[in-house]
Amino acid sequence: MKKYKNYIIGTGILIIGIIVGIAFSGDGSKMDHDESGHEYVQDPVTQLWTCAMHPQIKMKEPGNCPICGMELIPLKGNDTAEKISDEEIVLNQEAYQLANIQTTVVLKANATKELHLLGRVQPDERKLFSQVSHIPGRIEHLYVNFTGEKVSYGQKIVRIYSPELIAAQKELFEAIKSKDVYPQLYTAARNKLKLWKLNEAQISAIEKSGNVKEEIDILSDHSGYVMKRNVELGDYVKEGSVLFDIANLSTVWVMFEAYESDIQWIHINDEFNFTVQALPGKTFKGKVTYVDPFVSATTRVAKVRVEVNNPSNLLLPEMYATGIVSARLANVKDAIIIPKSAVLWTGKRAVVYVKVPHEKTISFVYREVALGADLGDFYIIKDGLMEGETVATNGVFRIDASAQLVGKKSMMNPEGGKVSLGGHAGMDMGGDNKTSSADHSKMDMSDPKMQGQTGTDHTKMENNTSHVDMNQRIATTNAFKSQLEQVFNAYIKLKDAFVADDGSAASASAKTLLNAMKKVDMKQLSDHTAHNHWMTISKEITGSATSISEISDIEKQRSHFKHLSAHLSKGVKLFGVNQKVYEQFCPMADNNAGAYWLSLEKPIKNPYLGAKMLTCGDVKEVIMK
Repeated sequence: MKKYKNYIIGTGILIIGIIVGIAFSGDGSKMDHDESGHEYVQDPVTQLWTCAMHPQIKMKEPGNCPICGMELIPLKGNDTAEKISDEEIVLNQEAYQLANIQTTVVLKANATKELHLLGRVQPDERKLFSQVSHIPGRIEHLYVNFTGEKVSYGQKIVRIYSPELIAAQKELFEAIKSKDVYPQLYTAARNKLKLWKLNEAQISAIEKSGNVKEEIDILSDHSGYVMKRNVELGDYVKEGSVLFDIANLSTVWVMFEAYESDIQWIHINDEFNFTVQALPGKTFKGKVTYVDPFVSATTRVAKVRVEVNNPSNLLLPEMYATGIVSARLANVKDAIIIPKSAVLWTGKRAVVYVKVPHEKTISFVYREVALGADLGDFYIIKDGLMEGETVATNGVFRIDASAQLVGKKSMMNPEGGKVSLGGHAGMDMGGDNKTSSADHSKMDMSDPKMQGQTGTDHTKMENNTSHVDMNQRIATTNAFKSQLEQVFNAYIKLKDAFVADDGSAASASAKTLLNAMKKVDMKQLSDHTAHNHWMTISKEITGSATSISEISDIEKQRSHFKHLSAHLSKGVKLFGVNQKVYEQFCPMADNNAGAYWLSLEKPIKNPYLGAKMLTCGDVKEVIMK
């Protein structure tokens, strides 16, 4: 019995020991787990990978981005997730820096701009004089006998023989004899000579001599320079005949030409600084005293008059002048202004990308704006932006290219659309390619079912191909560049037809351009982004050229030419055409909406206005080879 009792006690002690051991073992394992938690390294299997330019892409394994071909980077955890709308183009910090994107805050400011105007020196019309003969007779001697000669007030200019003057002298001598009895006759005889502009000295000399003078000198009534000589030696002149045209150049006018769009900026008393080609290194100043209320029907400009003192007579009539004025727009204060570099302009709409004010996420949204006055380096924004918003001012085209690739709203695709990885952003390629179309903007590539199903092998794509700036040339084959050059040469002939106001020639040139477009081999564009951009550009060029070739109304043709020029300009900037090209702009084209065109020559020959205003416009950019 005692033996069994010992077994029972031993068994109890063993059970208690096991329970205590389990308890202590559980605490220890918990402690060990907590300690090991501080040293935990994430399982490589759960690490996600994303694209620097397309952060919506998420994959469980490293590789290349299925959209742009860039090498994927590890996705860092984000404990402060922010709500991102479907319209946002999201960039991570690496992509933001890689694209060299810069932004600026939208501000309100007074509408001011610097105007550069051309003009010519003209005489002050208030100081133009006609030197006439107050005595009828015959010119016996010319003291002033060539144009440009300087004359002074009271100077002898001609000597004249006048029978009427002889008779008047005789009357004076008879009046002198009886001036004590009839002083009124004497006074009347002297006044008659005064009315013929003889001065007191001349009349006194006649009285003192006692002899009738057959010839008398006519004195100048004005000081200045002879602009025109109207008489020759021996000419007979009547009373009031113009002998010389004289201009006093102590003050001059500089008549500048202002385009219609510039007139609103110029006001009376604005100060002009200007230079004259004939006097290099010297700057003149003057104030606006008059703005012509009429615009010329032929040149479409109005005259702006600046008055300048000219005591040294350095400024001579017909000298060319270049003027600069810091102008302001009347009745416009606290206008919304943004740099021009922030605006993408297609000819139909103006687009900016507005930065979304997230704390952690870097993203932009597409925004169409209404442009106001051109301030030189800035635009006034009539509608679409508010003060305090932030817009991209550098790398804007790169943001737009990313938007196109993911099928979101962009400059050339304002409605947005799905991205076809086997085709082109926002375009339905038709046929079997539709099966490869996918919207990657909302795709989580960490899903194994989605991996490898994009329908296109992107592993051979070059990195950074989606980062295209309008100032950054896309490398392509010489064959493609030569084919594009043929398109451009056909465009130049089309432009020249519009310069000549020849609608028939424009139709023929448009057909030549279409034939050149058919010969452009897109297979030469192995780069995905280059291929993508050319598809959009070629579609627009072909559509516009077709319209020009099918209609005869030259103004409607010019409307399509504006659209064609905008898209070809993009192509020339992206790919080049082996030629130096000038991008030119006229603010009065398209009913004052303004329009661009391309030219091989720097001098302006306006295709939108033709002979009506051939030289309207200026060079906005030089596109190098």
